[in-house]
Amino acid sequence: MTITRTIKVAAGPFAPGHLGELTRIVPFEMADAVLEEAPGARERRVRLLPSRAGLYFLLAMCLFPRVGYLGVWGKLTAALDGLGLAVPSPKALRDLRRRIGIAPVRRLFEILAGPQEQPRTPGIMFGGYRTVSFDGCKSIKVPDTAGNRAWLGKQNASNGETGYPALSLMTLVETGTRALLGAVYGPGSEGETGQARDLLPLLDQAMLVLIDRGFDGGDFLAAVAATKAQFLVRLTSTRRLPVLRHLPDGSFTSLIGGVKARIITAKVTVTCHDGTTYSGVYRLATTLLDYRAYPAGALMTLYHERWEHEITYLALRHTLLQGRVLRSGDPAGIEQEMWALLAVYQALRTAVTDAVQSVPGTDPDRASYQAAVETAQNLVTTARNITGPAGDLPGDIGRAVLANLHGPRRPRVCARKVKSPLSRWNKHTDGKARTTCRITGITAHIDASYHQPATRRRKSVTAAGGP
Repeated sequence: MTITRTIKVAAGPFAPGHLGELTRIVPFEMADAVLEEAPGARERRVRLLPSRAGLYFLLAMCLFPRVGYLGVWGKLTAALDGLGLAVPSPKALRDLRRRIGIAPVRRLFEILAGPQEQPRTPGIMFGGYRTVSFDGCKSIKVPDTAGNRAWLGKQNASNGETGYPALSLMTLVETGTRALLGAVYGPGSEGETGQARDLLPLLDQAMLVLIDRGFDGGDFLAAVAATKAQFLVRLTSTRRLPVLRHLPDGSFTSLIGGVKARIITAKVTVTCHDGTTYSGVYRLATTLLDYRAYPAGALMTLYHERWEHEITYLALRHTLLQGRVLRSGDPAGIEQEMWALLAVYQALRTAVTDAVQSVPGTDPDRASYQAAVETAQNLVTTARNITGPAGDLPGDIGRAVLANLHGPRRPRVCARKVKSPLSRWNKHTDGKARTTCRITGITAHIDASYHQPATRRRKSVTAAGGP
């Protein structure tokens, strides 16, 4: 018995220009459009390596981080035997990357970036607002070359400096789906708050921003409020705030950076199945002033959703990039590669959320990003589903995701594991379980009595014989 299979690809030298089923999300027309916008990115005549093929090659580099240039090209052409395609040298592929430049890849990410789910999808909305969050990542490493060191420098550590230069990445994420709304990266000399300011234009009045306590400066929160978005931010425990009015739910109103906010203080206690208990005091500030519509307990529960941002970086850094160091030895190459990585992440996230939307009521938290990555890789090497029938929203990637849904998320506490001995996070919280434990209870006691943190007074020392 003979089995035949039809593959539909672009004609001639454009045939390697595809990304398997992800080509439906990054179609040929989109690739051509971003190349046309960038001066010099398109070839003047059709060559053996056209720019469109080069753009898809860049994206495939990020989908297959463990193989070299020729290995990536081999993945794109594995199912295209008999078409007489060129077999480029590594230098030819490097020259192709230089011709394309940074602008088309950045523009491609900007087109793909944005909210993914509909408001009716579980976990997307709170009180009529779409929940989003800011957070940074400094664990994406680049080759230790002179050019990269001059641009990024190296991070300091207790025993000297880190081995590789690292990018400082800041993203704005839709917490319900972990889709990227925007991103900036660079040396990070302006700090995380400075990077986050570059993303403020992406906020609007339909959003509720969940913010870590590292971003609780008055000026920054005032800038967030100026976008008309609401915020829910954790404050440092030592912050002294004026009390304007006490509210019946135990919260009170105050001013932060000239913005009227509601302050909620609660002691959260976690009980594990082995009897271990630990607790901590959380102080949150929000512009949601109506304590009846937005109860303090509900906001305390909601703030935990900010940690979905950490799962975003887990998928980007470890599932997709597989913990690898980026390839490029110069800053221009790193910028181009990073925009490509973010674009591929977002394309995969789009495929995942399309699958979730096809089954109403499915929580996006149950979708496996690993299943999406593995299926997308297989569809590239087999050159399948580059074009598909109308109405096939999930596609093979979506069907793989739906067939491998995680079970409902279990409440549990995991011991914090940090591989790098140089990390400042390589420490253990007092009282917290040192192994993974099932949580049997979480209680949050709203503290209605607000006490200003004590002011530390410097003791005066008088010399002997003095007055």
